[in-house]
Amino acid sequence: MDALLDHLEEAVEQTRAHVTGALGEGRVLTASDEQITRALALAAELQRLTEAVLVEATGEVSRRSQSAARDDRLTSRMGCHDVSELVQRLARCSASTAARLQRAAKPTMARVSFAGTAMPGMLPALHDAMIDGVIGLDGVLAVASPLAEMSRRVPYEKVLTADQVIAAIARGEGPDGAPPASADLLKIHATTWATYLDQDGAEPREERALRVRGITLGRERDGVVPISGNLMVEVAKQFELICHAIGSPRVDQDGPVMFRPSADVEPDPLDYRSDVRTPTQKRHDALATALSVAASSRLLPTIGGAAPTLVVSVREEDLIEGRGWAHIDGQPVSLAASVHAGCAGVIQRILTGGNGRIVKLGTEERVFNRRQRRAIALRDGGCVIPGCGVPAAWCEIHHVVDWALGGSTHTENGVLLCWYHHRHLANHGWQIRMSNGVPEVKAPPWAEREPRWRPATTSPTRLLERLNRRT
Repeated sequence: MDALLDHLEEAVEQTRAHVTGALGEGRVLTASDEQITRALALAAELQRLTEAVLVEATGEVSRRSQSAARDDRLTSRMGCHDVSELVQRLARCSASTAARLQRAAKPTMARVSFAGTAMPGMLPALHDAMIDGVIGLDGVLAVASPLAEMSRRVPYEKVLTADQVIAAIARGEGPDGAPPASADLLKIHATTWATYLDQDGAEPREERALRVRGITLGRERDGVVPISGNLMVEVAKQFELICHAIGSPRVDQDGPVMFRPSADVEPDPLDYRSDVRTPTQKRHDALATALSVAASSRLLPTIGGAAPTLVVSVREEDLIEGRGWAHIDGQPVSLAASVHAGCAGVIQRILTGGNGRIVKLGTEERVFNRRQRRAIALRDGGCVIPGCGVPAAWCEIHHVVDWALGGSTHTENGVLLCWYHHRHLANHGWQIRMSNGVPEVKAPPWAEREPRWRPATTSPTRLLERLNRRT
């Protein structure tokens, strides 16, 4: 071990000197393609070897910190509360990385026999591949989790077989002669082996999943409600598909600067990457869209004889003045939320007296019926904001002239907008108008050098018609 420590210290100093000399002052910019790719591969190999030391050392720290007497634990002698704290301090890593190192150490670390001699760990082939620099931390975790779960229910000899085959695949020596596999591919192989050998494991896993499934909604704070929980795999995958289906393909990676580098090039009116939402914000908006579609589908069970209905209340004078609050089940929300709900849903006017008595109860006025929606969907194709890509079935219908301002509930005053663009229409700068029954959209100033009104549609029929007119 002393020789290893001496070598590591020497390697660190030499590597530091070489890295500083090779990468300092932007020298990487002058490197050739071959030099860059070779440097990446070599650095990754060095990282895998370093991670092997980290995993082994973390495992031994864990072993030496298992004494029933707290004062005898290595962590206590080093002045740390637990293994995670000690690893974080020594490796200068995050708590999540320290936890990953501990998880990787469990199936690979050497065991101690009753006689006090060293024995191979649970996955010896994976361990050997790790210390050879073939598999790094990601690869160890990708393989160890499925095999460790399987080992509880199948003979250990079968686990060893899977361990050996997967380690060979990682080295590029697998049955099919494929090159060394990445961590994601190793995970696929490990999962396949686990499902093949553990035929009875699906049902116990299903039972555990059913027990721990659930969603918890926290208490509202600063306008948001925290959510946490566990989804069944099929539910999570369905939600992912919904997110992919209605997520905007136009993502602005570099900020909302849409001008072309050349003034001679006319901007493409459909090439707007105006969606600057984070992935988590997109998932939130996808969930909002899915809930809205489900509630309006008439397929859900009724509550009190009616479909599940979100009730948003607001005082008329507050709405007219544009100040104050709306409320949902007693919780305050912005006026924008009430405007959005009123535009996309049902409006019912209730007149109360000064003492709170209900003086007049109006009838429900649905904004657009199913026949109107089908016609508008045929005309618009999907969300009319260029580049959005959300299909018609997931869109809401927006009053171009607000219903409260006298706008009619007619196909010539309604356009398709996704939940996000409908909810934040006043903020992202897009303008919408109707021209002879056809929606036109004007980009915000930051999206186009000289904004102008353009017809907007993704309807194949209308696009084909426009092409025929051009030719």
